[in-house]
Amino acid sequence: MATIVTSKDRKVEFGEGLPTAVIGERINPAGKKKLAEDLSRGKLDVLIQEALSQKEAGADILDVNVAASGVDETTMLPKAVLKVLEVSGLPVCIDSSNPEALKKALEVYPYKALVNSVTGQEKSLKTVLSLVKKFGASVVGLTMDDRGIPQTADKRFDVAKHIVEVAESYGIPKEDIVIDCLCLAQAAEGNSAVATLEALARVSRELGVATVLGVSNVSFGMPDRKIINLSFLAQAISQGLNAAIVDPTIKGMVETILASDFLAGRDSYGKRYLKYYRKKEKIKKD
Repeated sequence: MATIVTSKDRKVEFGEGLPTAVIGERINPAGKKKLAEDLSRGKLDVLIQEALSQKEAGADILDVNVAASGVDETTMLPKAVLKVLEVSGLPVCIDSSNPEALKKALEVYPYKALVNSVTGQEKSLKTVLSLVKKFGASVVGLTMDDRGIPQTADKRFDVAKHIVEVAESYGIPKEDIVIDCLCLAQAAEGNSAVATLEALARVSRELGVATVLGVSNVSFGMPDRKIINLSFLAQAISQGLNAAIVDPTIKGMVETILASDFLAGRDSYGKRYLKYYRKKEKIKKD
């Protein structure tokens, strides 16, 4: 069973035993002043640069989020999604907490998208899952509910199970449900990384759905964050992570994913690993 997202010329599959999908996170104005300013002016120049640089770095899917002060999401999100699709050719992860903007973006996306995201909150489940079902998309389920993000792995698993059950009641198959067990700062909560990894392993093993995770929060407040992020990413892949929301332009990020897949038996004979390095060598020679 595989989760599938598509564009005109690309079909990305991820799930148990398959290579980890790389979801590029950089098209998000949070903390990116130039991108936020560009979007608020209705311009897409920076967005185009981010899309192309992430594709070149090895992204399989591009997350698109335009939520920023002064930006009308309902107008800008569909424009941004189409522009990313046009310039990169990669499948898109439509990232918004605004149901109307999400609907507008899904209406213009002509292929199978990944929606980011739904939570365990009843209002979110009702609003987002109806759109996911209507447009035949896949969806990311965040393990949080009205009480916030649970601290323990067991409680996060319970939220994940609830999301899967409700999604299936809407007629959404398991292969279209991707669970994000969420990651909090290890410096603030000493059991954060362990709880995330334990929840991830349980979801993979017991619910039979794909998993996704953004890794950068784990290192917040610590020096040399890159080392912590890469180490955590490798551990997550060893516990069954299927898709990673990361910045692929960071040196070592894609390499860590490829190496971890190879060691986890998810890249037969290292074919994907070798292909990546052959491409890098060719670029150097050119």
